[in-house]
Amino acid sequence: MVTEPQNDQLRDREALYEAMGGKAAFETLARVFYEGVATDPLLKAMYPEEDLKPAERRLSMFLEQYWGGPTTYSEERGHPRLRMRHVPYKVNPEARDAWLRHMRAGVDALNLAPMYSSMLWDYLERAAYSLVNSFDD
Repeated sequence: MVTEPQNDQLRDREALYEAMGGKAAFETLARVFYEGVATDPLLKAMYPEEDLKPAERRLSMFLEQYWGGPTTYSEERGHPRLRMRHVPYKVNPEARDAWLRHMRAGVDALNLAPMYSSMLWDYLERAAYSLVNSFDD
């Protein structure tokens, strides 16, 4: 049975979001990540939009929500359904590693306290590995 978070859990999530830098931090992370994607032929091919700004905004909103910030992502787009949204793309280990390389640059740009950096990186690594859907070149 899934229950709604209690008030103290919500406060804890909001405090985590703020401790990680809030909106500005997740916007920076997404911006730095997509700056890398824009120069990466493998990953850029997975984005149908010529302008990566909409994807950058979606990533920022998703991460904000995941880490205790506003729920704008779900309000605008519904449930994240990460695996479903990535099914049309061949996400092989090479793509995963490229994604992680650009995401690492984004995380490093935040200069987070080691505890928060580690928590964020752990989540991003697990997410990247979970989205692999092909082992073809």
